[in-house]
Amino acid sequence: MKTALITGANRGIGFATARQLAKENVNVLIGARDADKGEKAVSQLKEEGLNAEFLLIDVNSRSSVDSAAGQVKMRYGQLDILINNAGILPEATADPSNGPLNLPMFRQTFETNFFGAITVTQAFLPLLRESEAGRIVNVSSTVGSLADQSDPSSPYYDLMVPAYQTSKTALNGITVALSKHLKDTSIKVNSVCPGFVQTDLTPQNRSQAPLTAEEAARPIIKMGLIPQDGPTGQFFDADGVVPW
Repeated sequence: MKTALITGANRGIGFATARQLAKENVNVLIGARDADKGEKAVSQLKEEGLNAEFLLIDVNSRSSVDSAAGQVKMRYGQLDILINNAGILPEATADPSNGPLNLPMFRQTFETNFFGAITVTQAFLPLLRESEAGRIVNVSSTVGSLADQSDPSSPYYDLMVPAYQTSKTALNGITVALSKHLKDTSIKVNSVCPGFVQTDLTPQNRSQAPLTAEEAARPIIKMGLIPQDGPTGQFFDADGVVPW
């Protein structure tokens, strides 16, 4: 049985991803920084007859991430799927009068969305190397696509959340770099845009979002379970390849 870790998995897209992976007979580790919320999510999945465990992990804390990696190594000796899902969008509720170059907002957003993913990936990479077919899925966003943001016909062209957008652009960049670094291994690394989703990440626009978390999780699952002849170092959504 494969083992998968999903960060930020106690709710939203992360939880939906965990549920669907568990239905694919994957042992799911619910990564969350809040123990009560994480355990509650695990209990819900177990009530549905699914296999899940809670793993305490705060992607903003190196010691927490290292401790989590140590626990996974001790229990399983390897990790088959890593889904870097934990993310924040504080700009969604920020005062727009602060302008687009709000340095504290950039630091806060990058700490979780970019540096958090790097910290987790670095800590768990040795365990992914122990897998016969390791998979890393970075949950990104089309708003992090420079091609899309430069296209006036894009439905996201007028969206202005620069800290979030550039954090996802950076995440896409590390996807490419890491895929090259791991090209001679069985590990595959891809970015995925789940789409505009009805989650707590964008509470003000929740009613406008066309996708449920369950629908948004599908392309993430697909990349987490791709066969050995599947792609690496690319960017996808539910419709296919997304331009960088």
